[in-house]
This record gives sequence, C-alpha cells and structure tokens, in this order.
Amino acid sequence: MPGSKKRLDGKVAIITGAGRAIGRGEAILLAREGASVVVNDIVKENAEAVVAEIRGADGEAVANAEAVGDMDVAERMVDQAVRTFGRLDILVNNAGNQAVNPVDLMTEEQWDAVQKVHLRGTFSLIRYAVPVFKRQRAGVIVNTSSEAGLGRPIAPSYCAAKEGIVGLTRAVAREQGRFGIRCNAIRPRAAETGLTKIFMENMQKWIPLIQGLGRYFLGERGHVRTEAKADQVAPIVVWLCTDAAANVNGRTFYIGGDEVGLWSEPELIRCAMRPGGWDLDSLDELASNYLTFDLANHFLLKDSIGDREL
Repeated sequence: MPGSKKRLDGKVAIITGAGRAIGRGEAILLAREGASVVVNDIVKENAEAVVAEIRGADGEAVANAEAVGDMDVAERMVDQAVRTFGRLDILVNNAGNQAVNPVDLMTEEQWDAVQKVHLRGTFSLIRYAVPVFKRQRAGVIVNTSSEAGLGRPIAPSYCAAKEGIVGLTRAVAREQGRFGIRCNAIRPRAAETGLTKIFMENMQKWIPLIQGLGRYFLGERGHVRTEAKADQVAPIVVWLCTDAAANVNGRTFYIGGDEVGLWSEPELIRCAMRPGGWDLDSLDELASNYLTFDLANHFLLKDSIGDREL
C-alpha cells in the first residue's frame, strides 16, 4: 500500500466496530502499515466494504460480522484471526453503542445493552487474545474509552462503561506487562461518528441543563479549536501498536482534531491525618474551621495567612 513504512509488516490485528468512522480509519491505516486485519462490524456490508478497500490497495483483510459482547463471539473472532493469518499481535477494541437518558429514567435494558457492548465486549476479546499474546511473549491492546467517562449528562450507562474500560486497561497493563503485553486506551473526540450523532439528536431537550453547567459540561473544555474528524484518530492508535511505543503501557490518550494528549493518572491531591482516625465530629470540625467550597475555585484551605487553594 503506498505511503507506508510498513511499521507493522507481518503483524495480525483484530479491530471491532471497524465498518465506518473511527474504526474504519484505524483498520485501513493498520493495513497500510502492513498488518493483516480482521475487520469486525455488526453490519456485514460495512465490514465487507472495508475489507474490499484494503484488498484493493494490496492489503490483507477478512470480514467478521458478529456482535461483540458475548464470550463465544470473542473466542471465535480470536480463533478466526489465528486460523486465517497464523497469529494475532494487535487487538483494537472500538465497537460501541449508545443509550441516552438521565439516570432516573434509564431502563435496565438500556443500561445492560451499553455495558454489554462496551465493557463486556472489551473484556471478552482481551480474555481470549491474552493467551495468544502470552504464548508469543508479545501483544498490543488499544481500548476505546471516552471523555464521557469523566462525566456527561444524560448518558450514565455510557459514562460508566467508558470509565470502566480505563480501569480495565490499567489492570491488564499491570497484570500482563511482564509477558510483553501492553495495553493502552484512548479518549477520542470525533464529531461525525454514529454515537456522537445519536447523542446530539437526543440531547436537544437537555440543552438548558447543559448550558447551566457551563464550563463543567464536557463539551466546553476547549481543547480543540479545529473540527475533530474520525480519520484523525487512527494515527495515534496505530502508533501505539508499533515498536516506537514499546515502553508505553497502561496510559490513556486524548485525540481530537489536530491535538493529541496524555491524560494524568488518578492521585490524591491532598491528604489530612488525625491520630486515632476520623469520626463525624472531627470531620465536622475540619469542614467548618478549615475548608470552604467555591464552585468556581474548587476547595480552599483556611489558615492564618488567608485562603489557599486546596
């Protein structure tokens, strides 16, 4: 395929939800860099169209049209990669769905449907890819989280699943790194994806809430000054699959428009200790004597010098 350094020559990849948007771009770039690709998408025609495009540019790919989320589907997909191409080196978990409702109106069915595709789907494929990677003493996993995991109105199931994927990513990285397996995650922003369109179409009646949240609403973070497009996500994902990223493990990356970024890891930002531990009275005293809370400026610590940011 033209314009390639073949950074992934001889590698084999599975990518879920690869029939359009972000996943399609990732599948095509993986193939361009020399990887043979199992292109998964629940819409068979979409998966086959991407396979045809890859093969038309002298790449290698096969289609898979099963719905992620079931353990037996994940096992079959991994087996398909190994039977077809002889090995498996890369797993990109991209497939997703969406259910839009505030937490008090969300149904059990909506909750379960989103968790199944995002969180269980990601886990199930990792579950069956890792034994293959361990035998090879090498493997790469890239999971797709979202900024929504930081907190987005009217999508609690999606937010929970996406932040769960970040926790799973860290766990796999720490657990499997000693076997040469690395696992990272991305939080992509792309305006024209199917999930973004579903969210935007269903959020109109919630605009007053979103406007009221102001800068605390996810969309007002202001990271990107250019339009975020789906095909701009693929380069960082594919780079994470190359030897250049051999020492990158357990991290989470932001991608949107012309910008990429590395998210910080969670940590305690302040800590207070009390001999004998804390009880309700001591916590009341701490709150009344030392802490004030201002929504715009976060926590402030009172002392003799004056208010200092906590």
